[in-house]
Amino acid sequence: MSLLSWGPASLTPVAAPADDGPGNPWFSWRYVTENADAIGTALRFHAGLTAQTVLIALLVAVPLAVVAYWIRPLTAPILALSGILYTIPSLALLSLLAPLVGTTSTTSVLIALVLYALLVLVRNSLAGLTQVPAEVIEAATGMGYGRFGRLWRVELPLALPGILTGLRLATVSTVALVTVGSLIGQGGLGDLILGGFRNNFYKAEIMTGTVLCVGLALVLDLLLSGLGRLLTPWTRGRAA
Repeated sequence: MSLLSWGPASLTPVAAPADDGPGNPWFSWRYVTENADAIGTALRFHAGLTAQTVLIALLVAVPLAVVAYWIRPLTAPILALSGILYTIPSLALLSLLAPLVGTTSTTSVLIALVLYALLVLVRNSLAGLTQVPAEVIEAATGMGYGRFGRLWRVELPLALPGILTGLRLATVSTVALVTVGSLIGQGGLGDLILGGFRNNFYKAEIMTGTVLCVGLALVLDLLLSGLGRLLTPWTRGRAA
């Protein structure tokens, strides 16, 4: 069975409800109410997979950025590797992972998404670390901080703006990329979009998945923006 031929059962009728307007409208409140459980499940899956991806990618990317920051000859190889992983087509990557973790496994989508998120997170984390003023590092060294103490107490906190910028970018891009998982039935809101195309181009289903996907990205970005303001109050004072 190919990746393109597999898909979940249709969540909607093949025709638009008659009382939502003539033909096949883009917006159908009746479709939303009648399929609220399925839509909610898809939204929760989409948000959960995004959160898992970003968390795992962050836990991998920050140590890689620290290694690149400490050992400068490794900077180019680490950035090049993350860049190469980002250029692998999603369909090809899912096909390569299928024999290892299963054709329709959520794990294959999660691995692919983590690999795609690494480039943004590693680059921005490294940029944040390299922008820490040299005089601050010298002062911390003079106060007796070792390499790890200086990293944990001084460099990482000052690199937070860059890390959080990467986190926001990775989160928004991951929300969009999760939809690729619909090719194997693990795409969250992407399953609604693809299902709409398969279901006689059911516009209401396509539009519902699209609007919720964009809305989820905006909400998560706003939440991370607020978190960044809380964690880096000195940037607000500097901007003022």
